[in-house]
Amino acid sequence: MKDNIKTLDWPELIASTPCAGFVPNALGALGQRVDAEAGTNLFRIGEAVRYVYLVVRGEARLIRRTIHGQEIILQRSRCGFIAEASLETKSYHCDAIAAEPTTLLQFPVGAFRSALDDEPMFCRGWQSLLAKEVRKLRAQCERLSLSRAADRINHYIESEGSNGVVSLTQTKKAWASELGLSHEALYRALRKMQDKNLLRVDGNQLISNPVPGR
Repeated sequence: MKDNIKTLDWPELIASTPCAGFVPNALGALGQRVDAEAGTNLFRIGEAVRYVYLVVRGEARLIRRTIHGQEIILQRSRCGFIAEASLETKSYHCDAIAAEPTTLLQFPVGAFRSALDDEPMFCRGWQSLLAKEVRKLRAQCERLSLSRAADRINHYIESEGSNGVVSLTQTKKAWASELGLSHEALYRALRKMQDKNLLRVDGNQLISNPVPGR
């Protein structure tokens, strides 16, 4: 389902999705609302780039699959842009799916590029957003380079949480995909860490226990 952006309350949208605040009015007027059911493909790898998407509600994921069929999550977006890396290319470099019922705004890629050229404030905001995304992706690359599941879990807590505590905003099965693990491997690692008193799980919170003597 697609509707004009005017069907959404713009001030409410900016309050829930701050990065929408630097979208110029002329570009915003071209945005179309897309309501996607869970599992819907927004675009597929190799397709021509037609739109840049802003997630308003729900979650969209950029994914690739290994030769063994394992799903690797490259990016998860809740209230943010997706497909930034495809803005300067002719085709999408991965698949995008709605992980749950998701509302997005889609902007024509040509108009988006023109706005970046013509609107300095928009360009600066976009550069700031990309810098933040680079920092996040660097952490993810470092995490996936770790061989042990426990090390990936600890890295996630330290890089995405605060003071040894992180709150998950997704299911553990989805988190396992983001960590590059099977959900069985993740559950085994969590159980071992809890048995060794290295970790506590409280609802959606993971809490690292300090190691004695450190």
